Amino acid sequence: MERGQAAVQQKDFAAAAECFGKALTESPKDPQIAACLGQSLCWLGDRDAGLKYLRLSGQWLLKKAKKSRDTGLALDLADQLQHWSDYDGALELCKQAVQIAPNHVRGFQLLALSHSRLNQKKPALAAAKQALKLVPDNPMLTILVATLEISDGQYQPARERLAKALSHPLLKPEEKFRAHKEMARLLDRLGEFSQVFAHLRPAADIAPQLVEVKRQDATLVPTMLADYKTAYTRDLLGRWAGREFPADLPPPVFVLGFMRTGTTLTQEVLGTHPDLFVADETDLIAATAKELRRINPQSTRQTELLAGLDWDGVLHLRRFYWDRARALFGDRIGTKHLLDKTTMNSIDLGFINAIFPDAKLVFLLRDPRDVCLSCFMQTMVPTPSTVPLLTWLGTAHFYGQVMDWWLTVKPMLTMDFVELRYEDAVFDFEASFRRVFSLIGLDWNPAVAEFHKRAAGKYIASPSYEQVAQPLYSSSVGRWRHYADEFEEIEAELKPFLAALGYD
Repeated sequence: MERGQAAVQQKDFAAAAECFGKALTESPKDPQIAACLGQSLCWLGDRDAGLKYLRLSGQWLLKKAKKSRDTGLALDLADQLQHWSDYDGALELCKQAVQIAPNHVRGFQLLALSHSRLNQKKPALAAAKQALKLVPDNPMLTILVATLEISDGQYQPARERLAKALSHPLLKPEEKFRAHKEMARLLDRLGEFSQVFAHLRPAADIAPQLVEVKRQDATLVPTMLADYKTAYTRDLLGRWAGREFPADLPPPVFVLGFMRTGTTLTQEVLGTHPDLFVADETDLIAATAKELRRINPQSTRQTELLAGLDWDGVLHLRRFYWDRARALFGDRIGTKHLLDKTTMNSIDLGFINAIFPDAKLVFLLRDPRDVCLSCFMQTMVPTPSTVPLLTWLGTAHFYGQVMDWWLTVKPMLTMDFVELRYEDAVFDFEASFRRVFSLIGLDWNPAVAEFHKRAAGKYIASPSYEQVAQPLYSSSVGRWRHYADEFEEIEAELKPFLAALGYD
């Protein structure tokens, strides 16, 4: 165990998994060892095996909790399962935990989050209300209940709760930020558009105080994009185009775009087809790019590393990608086309094309004004790609940087691609998606129109998980017009892209 924990500190997860595996052989029912082994396997990318040990650890901890009545460690395990997006496993643990300790607030809070991420709105709200009943003056739980009430269409009680939270004299920055964001979202749904930015702007002012925001490097992605614009050339992108790749290393189908352009809608529609398997917001490309740096550490510039790569190196990276994909998803991919939807891999389009010049690409477009409004209104986990969206001007500027990269790299791509407009997907669904299935080489399947039924009740990584569990609706098209006055501030940033993308 000590050697395994030392290996974890060194981020040598393969060595850690080996040590924890030996420890579990010696102590075959130790929940701590099983949890450590599960975590290490997940970090290695072997998610299926890792989750098996994490779930096993959780069940052993629950057995102990039935005697001690202390569910703290079992709930820690549920928290880990949520971190690895196993909301079904977390849900099962939390259901049992709240029966053992019905006065444990955290149990109901985690139960509510598990139900919510599985699009189970009413049980999520019931669990959150039970947590709030145990600590009635807790601002974060008040905000959580209000958030779930908004999702369930209970707007008036949600408004009262958020107003109560915002009047709390000792509200923490994180709580105040979230309360303002949720109030803005609620007022938008109520059609009280003139009051929405009165909450979005205070949230933007608070954002720099948030601990997780402070940890992010907001200059990282813009610096990368500026380098890629000049360093990626047609020759570099197409260096391996036309070569025949081994049949066991096929090209994926990529779904990319800017955030809030309809990438999640597209993945759910395409994923309904029986011959497609969806990888939803994974690190497959990020890990493969990291592997490029590992095998050729002479330079830190991605383009220089790719220029120095030989044929064996390209095959190694494709094999690395597929080994990681199969570790993540096991036999579920089978002979299906792998659809890799990780929206902001748009930043890595050059790398993707260099390694998979034979891939298919679906790139999503949407009115830049609707994109910026939706991004600014959305609450997202802080990352280098999301911190620019915390201010109104920053949102427009970052959108421009990413889309300028797309317009630069697009004419040089060797990948076959289609641009899919969100508006076309909404108003001309079948014709739009017939084009996409034709690109992939699949026949049209009328069942894809029922995508929302498949999406309901399952985990979807994107913040759009609620929207794609509903039939298509058009109210989000042209939504920016309700806030036309606010766009004067960012008009200069968006004007070139309105023209270039045909939205002027």
